[in-house]
Amino acid sequence: MDFIDEKIEEYAFNHTSYEGDLLKQLEEETYEKLEIPQMTTGRIEARLLKLLARLVSAKRILEIGTFAGYSALSMAEALPEEGELITCEMDPEAIVVARKYFGMSAHGKKIALMEGPALDSLKTISGQFDMAFIDADKENYSNYYEAILPLIRSGGLIAVDNVLWSGRVLDPVDKSDKAIHQFNEKVIEDERVESVLLTVRDGLNCIIKN
Repeated sequence: MDFIDEKIEEYAFNHTSYEGDLLKQLEEETYEKLEIPQMTTGRIEARLLKLLARLVSAKRILEIGTFAGYSALSMAEALPEEGELITCEMDPEAIVVARKYFGMSAHGKKIALMEGPALDSLKTISGQFDMAFIDADKENYSNYYEAILPLIRSGGLIAVDNVLWSGRVLDPVDKSDKAIHQFNEKVIEDERVESVLLTVRDGLNCIIKN
């Protein structure tokens, strides 16, 4: 499903700040080496995530779904030198690429990658976070949300990707379709938060904890 005209999308891309040579290289290697490379965040959404991290003055960020590390590195740019970003991933091939680029980046020292199922990793994580980004298996979105919300400070942000799911949320059929629709319904009815669902790329739900 095309949400906006391709030429408008290109115009927005060309008028969004350049991500830098390293992230550009990472994107190219992702398309060369990994399956489903379109999962990478890309310039517009990643620059938005960096901007959001700056707006909430993030010092600690939690990410579910590292993939090749594009979004983690983008958000890490917004962290202070002593900042921390914990990211969770279970795809071994994606982890190899992510660790490579974390090692190449000046911001990589801020990132800790936890391997294995994210719900298991979340049970071991403590402390308070200023921001979280969820972009992993869709059927667990509600479970990730409930596990993460207690870790987010009041006024903190949870950003959730793919919440329009190429438009399939309008007529959910398979498990992922239904899980994302149910998640969006859960959020809009949750009095613990306020949210705005943006039509950025495949949909980005921006949720502020009250």
